[in-house]
Amino acid sequence: MYKVGDKIVYPMHGAGIVETIEDREVFGKTQSYYILRMPIGDLKIMIPTCADCLNGLRYVTDDISVDDFKEIFSSASVEDEPNWTKRSRDNLDKIRSGDLYEIISVVKGLLMRECIKPLSTGEKKILSLAKQIMFSELIVSLDVTQAELEDIIYTIVGRK
Repeated sequence: MYKVGDKIVYPMHGAGIVETIEDREVFGKTQSYYILRMPIGDLKIMIPTCADCLNGLRYVTDDISVDDFKEIFSSASVEDEPNWTKRSRDNLDKIRSGDLYEIISVVKGLLMRECIKPLSTGEKKILSLAKQIMFSELIVSLDVTQAELEDIIYTIVGRK
């Protein structure tokens, strides 16, 4: 069970900080919820505290530094799947996994592809989602700004 102040990752949404734990009535049923404050967009998310509802929830990665991130991002493998449908499905599977390293590989792969030719609308949406999730965890974990992270990744992929 998480407590107030814990930094956690909610798959497909990103990382946030448990602001409070509250009992709320939803559809006539009272249940406890984690109120998670997200660093990007100043969003708040309610997550039920029941064990079945916490599938995929995890603590924020706290064992990396900014230099570690630079190294991880630089060395992230990029698969060059020519089939857009399979590439899209693979990228969404990586994002759904909630694994930071898989999400980093999605961001890097799509940014590298974007350097070659414009991304399709679908791939732009996937890139936006992956960046939001990656940035939210790294902002909470590394205590850096989104602008600082963007400078790092765009320098690595050669767009600055």
